[in-house]
Amino acid sequence: DEAMLTLELKVPPFMHNISYDIQFFSMEYPDYVGSQYNDKVTVTVNSPSKGVSTYVFDVNSGDFVFESSDIPGTGFDLFAVRWSWWQHKWVPTSPSYPDTVTTTVYWSDDAGASALITRQHPVAPNETITITFDIRDVGDNQFDSAVFIDNVRFLGYGFTNIRALKTWQDVNGGTLEPGDRIHYMVTISNSGTISQPNNPGNEFEDFIPANTTYVAGSVTATSGTANYDSNENKITWNGVIPGESSVLISFDVVVDSDLEHTSIISNQGTVFWDVDEDGVNEAQELTDDPTVDDGVDQDGDGETGDDDPTIAVVLLYNISEMLEGFSDDTPEEAAYQDYHGFDWFETSVGSAESCFEVAGGYYYSTLNSFKTQLRSTDTPHYWNYTFNWMSGLSLSWWTVNFTCGNSSETADLILSFRNSSGVEIARLKFEYLPTGADPPNNYAPVLYYLDSNDVWNQLHSDFQNGFLFNGWYMLRVEQNGTSRLNYSLYRVNVGLTDKKSDSNLGTSLSELTQVKWSTTQNPVVAPMFFWDEHRVGFS
Repeated sequence: DEAMLTLELKVPPFMHNISYDIQFFSMEYPDYVGSQYNDKVTVTVNSPSKGVSTYVFDVNSGDFVFESSDIPGTGFDLFAVRWSWWQHKWVPTSPSYPDTVTTTVYWSDDAGASALITRQHPVAPNETITITFDIRDVGDNQFDSAVFIDNVRFLGYGFTNIRALKTWQDVNGGTLEPGDRIHYMVTISNSGTISQPNNPGNEFEDFIPANTTYVAGSVTATSGTANYDSNENKITWNGVIPGESSVLISFDVVVDSDLEHTSIISNQGTVFWDVDEDGVNEAQELTDDPTVDDGVDQDGDGETGDDDPTIAVVLLYNISEMLEGFSDDTPEEAAYQDYHGFDWFETSVGSAESCFEVAGGYYYSTLNSFKTQLRSTDTPHYWNYTFNWMSGLSLSWWTVNFTCGNSSETADLILSFRNSSGVEIARLKFEYLPTGADPPNNYAPVLYYLDSNDVWNQLHSDFQNGFLFNGWYMLRVEQNGTSRLNYSLYRVNVGLTDKKSDSNLGTSLSELTQVKWSTTQNPVVAPMFFWDEHRVGFS
């Protein structure tokens, strides 16, 4: 006799195993253990990707651990009968029926069962599998057997998750110039638990960027196989990326020596990977420069900071300083400034409660200036800087010309210099204090910087008490060594009026990416400041 149960199942996404509980009952146990009477259970799982796997056990396999007395109510709680010589008949045996001759229990188990066993077979996500449970008589058809099946389920949740980072280094050092050698490093990481296999086709491709030439023999990889395809002028890589692992691919190029103007060397590779484990690399992941967020979502995942091209800028001459004079900006709007097409400065714009915008008609030396008039009821505003495209140069000083007038009440304006992580570099404060004059213009600003002990220190003008009365001034913040800053205040047509040196608050000026503008006051009439001829310098 034979009985068979066949199930056709669709494996859910990210599942890698099918599991079940099974228990085998047979009347051939224990009397026929080791004989040809050996009923058998076979479980077969047919997976298109993993092949055929089976689990077989029978009466002789050693899996039986229970006897009749251990499995009441199952139908296999059977006991043998024996001939009673003194009664001259067959009598049932049971645990409570004693042998009156020997005064010992003489019943015997006549069936048994395995434990409830859990088995597991490999499968792949999204495929259709067949699982067959088969039970059959072996050697006879006299004694019954049965199989109990329960908890057929999918286990082994896991996935592949690929990300690729790409950075570069000027092997020659300093600013990137024509003829220099660029060393590219690509790290492909699998943060998932399932390996990315070596499927048909390349797992990675990276075309050599324009205005460069591949350095023969420079491509390497920590695993797999990396090559240079001269026909298509690209780097290729093939191999396996195990779960929670990564591979590093590197190669070199030389910048063309005949470049005649400042140029961008832009490069971005592509990882081809198998998101659903069907043996086909249907998904793509662009390499990302981890130092940049260009605000563009190239791969459509809703994020802009994970798919930025790796950009190197070839400078034909060193940059000593850059200027934002606001003359080419539009009044009542935000300010922007670039250097030969490379954006380096951008401001936020004001709201109904505050003024933070380009101003026309009032300026220091070039048309337009930048006007600030802030209230504490508004959110902070920002001057943003982008210098990461400038290889080999470090920001060393920051200057701006400004003018401000008196007021009739207390007010303040705070400038917080920060890096991309929000670590503060320096903090300045303009605070309106009473001058002792008659109202209404009896408050004038003074300027402070915050030292590393959280104490405000005044930078004095040449006026009494250091007030910044009407007129144009210049403020300069300059890196002094690795951990100190110089603060200098100048009055136009007078010169330097005060200079002090103190420790950086948290990090170097070279890391500047933002100046945050805010106030703690909400005066009836917020004081106006005008800013012009803003310069940054490099070393």
